[in-house]
Amino acid sequence: MAAVAFTATDLGHAYGDVVALHHMNLEVPPGRVGLVGANGAGKTTFIKILLGILEPTVGSVSVLGTDPAVDLVAVRNRIGYMPEGDCLPLAQSAADFVSYAAELAGIPPSEARQRASDILTMVGLHEERFRYLGDFSTGMKQRAMLAQAIVHDPEIVLLDEPTAGLDPAGREEMLELIGRLGSFGINVLVSSHVLPDIERTCDWVVMLDGGQVLRNGPLSSLIETDVVEFEVVSDADAVAAELHRLGGIVEIQGNVLILSADGRDPFILARDALAATGAPLRRMGARSTTLEDIFLGEAPSND
Repeated sequence: MAAVAFTATDLGHAYGDVVALHHMNLEVPPGRVGLVGANGAGKTTFIKILLGILEPTVGSVSVLGTDPAVDLVAVRNRIGYMPEGDCLPLAQSAADFVSYAAELAGIPPSEARQRASDILTMVGLHEERFRYLGDFSTGMKQRAMLAQAIVHDPEIVLLDEPTAGLDPAGREEMLELIGRLGSFGINVLVSSHVLPDIERTCDWVVMLDGGQVLRNGPLSSLIETDVVEFEVVSDADAVAAELHRLGGIVEIQGNVLILSADGRDPFILARDALAATGAPLRRMGARSTTLEDIFLGEAPSND
């Protein structure tokens, strides 16, 4: 397994006068990666460059150590792609479609049929595999597109808005499937503007806005903060006063105290304040933020 899933070096792309990506530089490890940002942030453009569908205006990318502009076949042999939108051959059965996708990847026909059956079973379409894709619901079509993306056992699969158009039940099913891909040894890049979906499925996040990288790092390091939130049964004012004396920064909301410590361990300060006051503790934990909070706090204003 490659030590790096993909990289971008001074990457830029423009559609005429419209600049979609602005000199992106990033390095992302294998695993489950979320590519997040609002519609128009440059996510799909970046994916198409990774696939070799588009060529960069400036700079370069690599996928599993290979530049698609240098050896496109080598890259395509190692990745799968689930595009956004309904682009299926509606007069074809799911079994025929996924089997054909396997054959395009170089799998012999007899093996391709068996592989298609196995993958359609995995994504929950075993009973429907001989039905025409035109008769499928939106959720079933999304699962069929996922099946064709992984039928050839790629090392990495690129999913562009995989939950788009799904009802709540279909969205849950798709997120569960994405979460299972890692157990099959498949690295995942999920592009989405639905930030809770990324929090559910990914370990690493690349956040784009206006074609620029806002954040690139482990999900845990982005959403975890150095703030402790705890609730006492009583004596909240006394605990807050002791925390202030110890140098903590405290916000009180009823019996809930929100504590930061300016470089010190807030859990230690909370422990010492509780011990000094004897206040009974109901609950305590690290306070986390969300990807939406981060995005709204860092994205440049359009005003």
